[in-house]
Amino acid sequence: MKSIVWFAVGVAAGFVAAHQLNQTKQGREFFSSIDAKARAFGKAIAEGYHERDAELRAEGDGPAAR
Repeated sequence: MKSIVWFAVGVAAGFVAAHQLNQTKQGREFFSSIDAKARAFGKAIAEGYHERDAELRAEGDGPAAR
């Protein structure tokens, strides 16, 4: 139970620190950069998934063929 409290305190402190950092120009640029990288990563994952799905469907090994 004690570790859960410390975890919650750490999460809250992280949110407070992020909020304070986001108040500065450099902080906004930092978070904007992180956001752009996360979106690019998510897009790459989605594209890879769709490509693999198309390959499997073309081979007839997709979920519909089972």
